[in-house]
Amino acid sequence: MSDFHQDGVITTLHSLADRPVESLEEELKRFSRSRPMGLIIPSLFSELEGPALSRIVDELAQVPYLTEITIGLDRADRDQFNYAREFFSRLPQRHRILWNDGPRLRELDEELQSEGLSPTEPGKGRNVWFCSGYTLASRRTAAVALHDADILTYRRDMLARLLYPIVHPRINYEFCKGYYARVSGGQLNGRVGRLLVTPLLRAMQSIYGPSEYLDYLSSYRYPLSGEFAMHTDVLSNIRIPSDWGLEIGVLSEVHRNYGSRRLCQVDIADNYDHKHQPLSEDDRSAGLSRMAQDITKALFRKLSTLGVQIPVESLRTLKATYYRTALDMIENYYHDALINGLTLDRHAEEATVELFTQVVSDAGVEFLETPRDDKPFIPSWNRIQSALPDHLQKMYEAVELDNKGEV
Repeated sequence: MSDFHQDGVITTLHSLADRPVESLEEELKRFSRSRPMGLIIPSLFSELEGPALSRIVDELAQVPYLTEITIGLDRADRDQFNYAREFFSRLPQRHRILWNDGPRLRELDEELQSEGLSPTEPGKGRNVWFCSGYTLASRRTAAVALHDADILTYRRDMLARLLYPIVHPRINYEFCKGYYARVSGGQLNGRVGRLLVTPLLRAMQSIYGPSEYLDYLSSYRYPLSGEFAMHTDVLSNIRIPSDWGLEIGVLSEVHRNYGSRRLCQVDIADNYDHKHQPLSEDDRSAGLSRMAQDITKALFRKLSTLGVQIPVESLRTLKATYYRTALDMIENYYHDALINGLTLDRHAEEATVELFTQVVSDAGVEFLETPRDDKPFIPSWNRIQSALPDHLQKMYEAVELDNKGEV
């Protein structure tokens, strides 16, 4: 498959698909003696009722090297939280569920709000941020991975491949991003990555000039993947975006804090499929429309912090350049599909690009018109610990009480 990426900025590792997972896990089990490992899974309660998460739990139950699993649970009442405790109880590893809507964590969130430090909106970024705080408070792991709860094709070797470059004693990476081909059901998927991010990065290079940062993002084969791993202390310093720009925001933060030679990406799956978001053409606050808008604004923000001037006059040129670049890439993807025996609906692809073209324009205008109202990043946990030194300990105790079922 064509990748449309640039090599050389970060290290790309190619996993051997035929290596038995038991061999990887045996090594990881040895590594865990000096570098204990954890996993974060952000989840909505509705995903406990879906087809993916039960399979994920069954696979994780066979993993021998994890010290701790942290599950962030959103949109759950008390009965649903108790159901979740039973649902995850078959995990043999130490595991804790963050009941984000429960009274204890809500009270801690109010404490953060009083200091102006709370996440401003609900969502995956907020969920991941609280899970990161608990992981730091627990102090049980030296490395932690994160993946979504909706992976329909999940296999436990995905996790092994993701963590391996971070914990191997002779490999010196701080952060590892997973990638994979977005193919399932005989068709190409990954519309936001293929039809928005890749052509938009190219268009921004053309309009705003050469950029080491844009080269860096372009070197990721799938920058929007929800699977990554890092040393646990990395969690202290990064500012996690609270919106759909989470993945781009995390990549931007590790780029800011660490040299590119400390970052890598690794092939974690030959086959990957997950829950697909609707395009949501008529509602820009939902679905892929919302995701595209948040991602585009995240890119504008980062370029601005790097000193790039983004005059309003440039938006029309960017819009036109993006549109032409994306249409050209549809042709390449169509050829890709043909040679691999896949289907590609060119009409639907072009309609998606037309929507994304307007999103690029609208996101640019909104970014320029409301710079002071735009607060996308949740503060780092280092800042929280400075402002509220006992907050992490309170969180740890609250989560422990919730998971013991104490009212």
